[in-house]
Amino acid sequence: MYMLRRPSGYSKIEMEDPEDIIHRRAQYLIYKVLQQADCKRKPLSIRVRICRLKIKIGRRLKKIRKSIVFRLPLTKVGFYRQLHSQFKAFKRLFGGGDTTIVSLPLLA
Repeated sequence: MYMLRRPSGYSKIEMEDPEDIIHRRAQYLIYKVLQQADCKRKPLSIRVRICRLKIKIGRRLKKIRKSIVFRLPLTKVGFYRQLHSQFKAFKRLFGGGDTTIVSLPLLA
């Protein structure tokens, strides 16, 4: 019985004007948007900076590797041409190459 007579700790709230409710909700949303904008402006952590630097270095190394791979066949072709011309000159110098059995002088 004693519990029924005890007044509750809560009191009835008056009904608010709908315009006040809308205004309060808009202020809250504006506050949240400004708070999110502040969070985005924080300086980047060291991990993020290092990660971005690694990506930059990786891209540069990839470019260099591709350029080397692209130029390598051209260098090989140039090297083989030069080597071939050296062998031709060597053959001409020492008379090796075009001498076959048919072109040898006959012994009589």
